[in-house]
Amino acid sequence: MASLYFKYAAMNSGKSTQLLQAQYNYFERGMNPVAMTAGIDNRTAVGKITSRLGIDCPAYTFDKTTDIFSFVEEMNEGGKPVDILFIDEAQFLSEAQAFQCARVVDELDIPVLCYGLKTDFMGKLFEGSEALLRLSDNIEEIKAICWCGKKATMTARLTPKGDMVKSGQQIAIGGNEMYTALCRKHFMSGEAKAIPVQNTKKSAA
Repeated sequence: MASLYFKYAAMNSGKSTQLLQAQYNYFERGMNPVAMTAGIDNRTAVGKITSRLGIDCPAYTFDKTTDIFSFVEEMNEGGKPVDILFIDEAQFLSEAQAFQCARVVDELDIPVLCYGLKTDFMGKLFEGSEALLRLSDNIEEIKAICWCGKKATMTARLTPKGDMVKSGQQIAIGGNEMYTALCRKHFMSGEAKAIPVQNTKKSAA
C-alpha cells in the first residue's frame, strides 16, 4: 500500500543526496520515478535537484499554481504510469499541495516521498512542512550536525559577516554563504559558524 513520507532536517543534512539515491534505485529496476522541485530555487539551474556531493538529476518544477494531483494523473494517462513521486524542497509546498500529495497516495496508490526543511531561520514551521507533519503516514528526521558536533535541528540565516539574522522575509534563496545548521543551544545563543563556501557545494535553502 502506498504511503506519504516526509523526511525533514536542517541545512546540510544530505536530504537531496538521499532523494537522488532512492530515485536511482527505482531507475535501476526499470521503474518510472518522477521527481519535482521548487521552481523558486534557481541557484544551480531551474528544474534540477543537486546534491552537495556533485550529483544531480533533472526534475519537474512546481510553484504555487501547480496542481500536483492533476500533474501525476495526466502523466499516468500519458501512457507511462508513475511508480513513485519524489518532491525536493517540500517546505515550499502550499497546504493545498500537501493535500494533493495525500490524494496521489490515497486515490492513485502512488507513494510520495517529500524531502525538506521543517522550520525557517526564525524557528517557525514552513507552510508545506506543517501540513506534511499533519498528513504524512511516515515522518523521518534526517540528521544534521552543528559546528559544535551535536545534532543540529535548527537552520540559521547569516549576514555576510556571519552574524545571525533574527527577522525578515521567510523565503530567501541561498546556500552555505547564507545558511547554516545549528543545535538548539547555539541557535538560541546566536553562536553561528558558516561552512566555508569553497569547501562545499551549495545546499537546499
